[in-house]
Amino acid sequence: MPRRHMHMTGADGAALRAALRELRTRLEVPGEFPAPVLAEAEEAARSPRLPDLDATDLPLFTVDPPDSRDLDQAMHLAKRPGGGYRVHYAIADVAAFVTPGGALDAEAHRRVTTLYFPDGRVPLHPAVLSEGAASLLPGLTRPALLWRFDLDSAGRVETTEVRRALVRSRAKLDYDGLQRAIDSGTADESQALLRDIGRLRETLEQERGGVSLNVPEQEIVAQNGSYTLAYRAPLPADGWNAQISLMTGMAAADLMLAAGAGILRTLPHAPDGAVGRLRRTATALRIDWPHHMPYAELVRTLDPHLPAHAAFLQECTALLRGAGYTVFTGGATPDPVLHAAVAAPYAHCTAPLRRLVDRYAGELCVAAVAGSEPPRWALDALEALPERMAAGSRLANTAERESVDLVEAALLKDHVGETFEATVIDVKDHEPLVGTVHLEEPAVVGRVESRSARLPLGDRIRVRLTQADPGRAKILFAPA
Repeated sequence: MPRRHMHMTGADGAALRAALRELRTRLEVPGEFPAPVLAEAEEAARSPRLPDLDATDLPLFTVDPPDSRDLDQAMHLAKRPGGGYRVHYAIADVAAFVTPGGALDAEAHRRVTTLYFPDGRVPLHPAVLSEGAASLLPGLTRPALLWRFDLDSAGRVETTEVRRALVRSRAKLDYDGLQRAIDSGTADESQALLRDIGRLRETLEQERGGVSLNVPEQEIVAQNGSYTLAYRAPLPADGWNAQISLMTGMAAADLMLAAGAGILRTLPHAPDGAVGRLRRTATALRIDWPHHMPYAELVRTLDPHLPAHAAFLQECTALLRGAGYTVFTGGATPDPVLHAAVAAPYAHCTAPLRRLVDRYAGELCVAAVAGSEPPRWALDALEALPERMAAGSRLANTAERESVDLVEAALLKDHVGETFEATVIDVKDHEPLVGTVHLEEPAVVGRVESRSARLPLGDRIRVRLTQADPGRAKILFAPA
């Protein structure tokens, strides 16, 4: 079933929280950091390796969810006197705190990525770093990898530079507040330029055939022992912010390719069968998809505020399966080299507080711009990174998938036997009595099993909830 980013608010929901604790235990999710790791992190927070360049005069700002403290990126945007734009993009310098081969480094290689659950997260690095000394929190001086892009008037990158610097963010913004400020004209010039540059980069994405999925987030609110569900559809500001990160990832890939050593994030083109299934889903959700229209063009016409469009965007994430990492050294040509959704070479490099590979990509980019050999520790780790990242990604995906199952079961646990309006969005090719339905209210997607009649793909039907137990994780429907 399609997966959604989720978080849970509210003081109640004890049964669901217990089930989530059991899920963590079953998946062998890392628990507390070992004492040697915490001790090393505390020492690193007190004595990081600081760069000589001081760029604290740049009035950077961050854009994140309001409750985030692990702030990887900060930016400053300006118009160039001769036309075009200058973008400064600071990325937290995790390598300033992590000693290669130390306890902190080994623990990061064991964890690989921050894991997200509806009731909290399991961080890649101890909070003293990820939410403290390494985080680009406002008003505090931090070591960073400071990217500088000069763009032409159409938003195309003309020059790229990245080097270590001390930075200081001035403001911690959230998406809703930034969107309101931009729309009302109260945002300062740097913040307002995010709209202009973001739109230009979206046009360039369209021209090269790339696609960004504006997948709604799902919020579970626990109150008085029961649950409600709501969506947060991405705002334009979400997309504009993402374009700055995408631009940086593409620039990082280009730098590493030119230097002959690096690690790319790659994605093959979706097989015909996956696209065919997506077309059937579009039909099921009454979404008009002309035969001549490319998938990427259709996605840009969708409104994530509409339930049918939101469901379709969730299904589109299936085309992202098969993503991986490609390592190359010694000037070899990587294969594969492209990320199909980005429609260009691309690298993960903008979230080192939350993803292991980004620390290595950033280090290689700094060396590439300086014209120097990358440090041995970075090169020696490359070969093992794809497999390590794949294992971490599998755990993250499983945690997310099973968390969704638990939350949806908790949402519906008091409604077993009730009927709901739903749309059949999938029918198994070899089991025509088994499929997937998308409920109109609440916005839940679940398995449906018929006893005799073939499920009518694309039709709206009434279904009866036959199972919803957070302890068993799965929800199940039958035609009413």
